[in-house]
Amino acid sequence: MLQGKKIILGITGSIAAYKSALIVRGLIKKGAEVQVVITPAGKEFITPITLSALTSKPVISDFFSNRDGTWNSHVDLGLWADAVLIAPATASTIGKMANGIADNMLITTYLSAKAPVFVAPAMDLDMFAHPSTQRNIEILRSYGNHIIEPGEGELASHLIGKGRMEEPEAIIAVLEDFFTTSALLQKKKIVITAGPTYEKLDPVRFIGNYSSGKMGFALAKVCAAHGADVTLIAGPVSLPTPAGSIRRIDVESADQMYDATMECFRQADVAILCAAVADYRPATQQTTKIKREQQGAMQLDLVPNKDIAAALGALKTADQLLVGFALETADGLQHAQGKMERKNLDLIVLNSLEDAGAGFQCDTNKITILSRQGEQTVYPLKSKEQVAVDIIEKIESILC
Repeated sequence: MLQGKKIILGITGSIAAYKSALIVRGLIKKGAEVQVVITPAGKEFITPITLSALTSKPVISDFFSNRDGTWNSHVDLGLWADAVLIAPATASTIGKMANGIADNMLITTYLSAKAPVFVAPAMDLDMFAHPSTQRNIEILRSYGNHIIEPGEGELASHLIGKGRMEEPEAIIAVLEDFFTTSALLQKKKIVITAGPTYEKLDPVRFIGNYSSGKMGFALAKVCAAHGADVTLIAGPVSLPTPAGSIRRIDVESADQMYDATMECFRQADVAILCAAVADYRPATQQTTKIKREQQGAMQLDLVPNKDIAAALGALKTADQLLVGFALETADGLQHAQGKMERKNLDLIVLNSLEDAGAGFQCDTNKITILSRQGEQTVYPLKSKEQVAVDIIEKIESILC
């Protein structure tokens, strides 16, 4: 699955840089095209001549290679790559990546990259275990980067512990697995709903909920990174559209989301209904602002909105996959199972407000995925980016 893939290999100042030559050789033997970007400290551990001979490409290290006005474009590099692999990644580089400190060619390339990023830490055990390093690694995870965990063993300090960069063969296998899995979504048409809906009372007031849209946008980002053609139908949120092949349709009300989703679902392979759609709307909408002094006490008459999940479940063909969400406050498994059956969903993702760090407005989530075959997969609390990866992997397991 690496045949023809364009891979940037970032090398930083670690003794494990000697393994980078083996990574380059292994990637090229698999059919990949490799461009090395090395930090100044990295050149102290392995020479650009060695790497250039292996890749048949000049090694990039500096912004300006000559004094004639030519320069290396980190933007072009970021757009060229199908994947970015930083191996070895020192504590310093991980910290710079986490905090956007763009003081060398590798970090600026990383910040410009549209492709998935893989990071293989390499450092002494105390540096790896330090709270600042662990925090920076978690920040990188939250950005959607893939961390290739270091192994345990004898380190350059001759101490024994966790910090050894993973072996080249295992690192290459991680990339192979990623692209093998990604192939399942290549060119698939995926519709994702995200965020809340607002149901107007009058021109300035509405009924809504606390959904931020973060979970749905994370799903759109992961699907696009896996090569899918994504339509993101977003309620009123302030989030930017993730990079990749994503067409965004902004809506406000449940009726508008219903119309957009029904239209897009006809050509879709997969629909993921992540939006928190209001169940009810006011029976009437006032055309002018309601005045408390004139209205006094007010009784609100609500009517049900159209059920998007049930409507799609009734339309779904054998070639389409329908995934729903259930946010519950009690008896979550029972309610989620019932919802899946009633609405003809293939999978349902359950999260509960009983779990700290899950639900609306959070950057994390804790989910259980239920299938029509009775399978229940429970996941620990993770960043929403990582949760999105888990959900997509479950969808891919059905598609294969």
